[in-house]
Amino acid sequence: MNAARATLRVAAAQFPVGRPSSLDAWAAGIESWVTEAAEGGAELLVFPEYGALELASTFGLEMEADLPGQIRAVGGLIDQVDALHAELARRHGVHILAASLPVLAPDLGGQPVNRARLIGPQGGIGIQDKRIMTPWEREVWGVTGNSAARIFDTEIGRIGVAVCYDGEFPLIVRAMVAAGAELILIPSATETIAGAVRVRIAGLARALENQVPVVTSPTVGDAPWSPALDSNHGSAGVFVPADDGLPSSGILTEGVFDRPGWVHATIDFAPIVAVRESGGVRGRRDWLEQVGAAEADAAAAAGVEIVRVE
Repeated sequence: MNAARATLRVAAAQFPVGRPSSLDAWAAGIESWVTEAAEGGAELLVFPEYGALELASTFGLEMEADLPGQIRAVGGLIDQVDALHAELARRHGVHILAASLPVLAPDLGGQPVNRARLIGPQGGIGIQDKRIMTPWEREVWGVTGNSAARIFDTEIGRIGVAVCYDGEFPLIVRAMVAAGAELILIPSATETIAGAVRVRIAGLARALENQVPVVTSPTVGDAPWSPALDSNHGSAGVFVPADDGLPSSGILTEGVFDRPGWVHATIDFAPIVAVRESGGVRGRRDWLEQVGAAEADAAAAAGVEIVRVE
């Protein structure tokens, strides 16, 4: 972590899927959310996977029933969506992980991908597409994975983003950590309680394995008008390795399940760094004792692009 940022104040959204009547109404809602978090002292704001799909309601009733049409229409708004987040990040001096949305990727033959964006206070934008699709995304939506992996070098530290299902795969997050990530964000959207539990367990496990903090942010609530986000469950959390000087539960903070709102926490990196060298276990170091782990780490880290986001 940047020496000037020994601690970091984060806000993770438990974001209720709305039904905005217009782009202006949607923008007003996002502005209110960002303002509330920034006024609460947050330096990093984390929104969930697919939260931007609520924009489909701005295209009228016919679009609400047309899932392929929603993917094309909402993806077409990405420049406006990112411009709003960039302005809010600049105004409040914060970094924002914007809610992901599906976009058509020219480099993948125009196939839709699930795209998260980390936006800095000087307007920088770092892109991380989801890498492994759930069966529903793959078979029903036709959304494809993108193998490109990045970590974002920012004034608040090096940040990796593992979008929902990606967070359930140890080697994806491990590659980010091996390449220098100091904080992992897992934005999610799950329609069942079981899905929410999987994301929570993944957050705890990735924090334990890699001895780094992990932040999760879900969509919550019902949106019966949306074929994509009709039911949403989860709680936001900030997880740390369960070890000396840190919560024995591995939970720095966690929201009330399915209740909309921000979940705030201050991450102190000093005790997290300390347990890597002197904790009860040394998982980050001892990972390399697994057969083939050192070679796999080196190869994985070499495939991760480091992108500066200011």
